[in-house]
Amino acid sequence: MKSSVLTRYRVMAYITAVMLLVLCTCMIFKYGFDMGEDVTFAVSQAHGVLYIIYLVFAFDLGSKARWPFGKLLWVLLSGTIPFAAFFVERKVVAEALPLISGARPEPVKA
Repeated sequence: MKSSVLTRYRVMAYITAVMLLVLCTCMIFKYGFDMGEDVTFAVSQAHGVLYIIYLVFAFDLGSKARWPFGKLLWVLLSGTIPFAAFFVERKVVAEALPLISGARPEPVKA
């Protein structure tokens, strides 16, 4: 697996997570304080498009890493749960780094 696959996933995971937090903030202002309806609409549309791109990159990484369906589903859904994508991204990177072509395998401890 090439490192660019992991890099694309990482970038989109962070962008999607940040946009989701911005969207949650906008929703609080829209429904809690009755302001910012236009901003909320724009942010929700942007998050939707970015989430679709995230899905494509996460699915690409998952298929190349040969994840089981449950793990792939969890990674795909993490872009819809505030703060989850940050934690899932760290775990995915730790597991995917050894799969990158050219990476040295960790020594086996006896």
